[in-house]
Amino acid sequence: MADYKKYIIPHSHSLERGNRESLMGHHSKVIWFTGLSGSGKSTLAGGLEEYLHSHGIHTYILDGDNIRTGLNSDLDFSEESRTENIRRISEVSKLFVDAGIVVLSAFISPFKEDRNSAMNLVGRENFLEVYVECPLEVCEERDVKGLYKKARNGEIKNFTGISSPFEEPEDADIVINTANNSMEECLKKLVEKVEPLLQL
Repeated sequence: MADYKKYIIPHSHSLERGNRESLMGHHSKVIWFTGLSGSGKSTLAGGLEEYLHSHGIHTYILDGDNIRTGLNSDLDFSEESRTENIRRISEVSKLFVDAGIVVLSAFISPFKEDRNSAMNLVGRENFLEVYVECPLEVCEERDVKGLYKKARNGEIKNFTGISSPFEEPEDADIVINTANNSMEECLKKLVEKVEPLLQL
């Protein structure tokens, strides 16, 4: 593989990200939602997308389960596969940013090193980390998909929060607590933080 790479020469095109942002009328960003299963990542990402769309912002959601049915359908939930899952998503997110689109990436992404790699790949200035904070016991009570019960019964291996760790962000750009606040309150806080950053 290493020998093959020397024959790959990226092509430079005349149109760049700035041209696409001007056409879109806003900056492009990666808004990266991280948190336990059941914390509300996808719900928040969906609510934010609806708001931004209604205000003329071009968006696209990359969601964990949806991506695993296609692009990452070959990956399991081992630590190695989780890292590869995030690496691929990071590359896709980078393409969306270059296309002038606001990408909302909603992934458990339990490992700090993987989240930092994603941030470094797309560029710190393009990356907004949103920690959807919710205690394990609350997520487990919700158990929206019935996964915690299966994990407790040993049916699912390497499940984050049960048999695999979640490394909480120490310096997230935005912290949204979905256990102590309504979804409306959480979304309002998110919009207040995100919207100004997208203005040209």
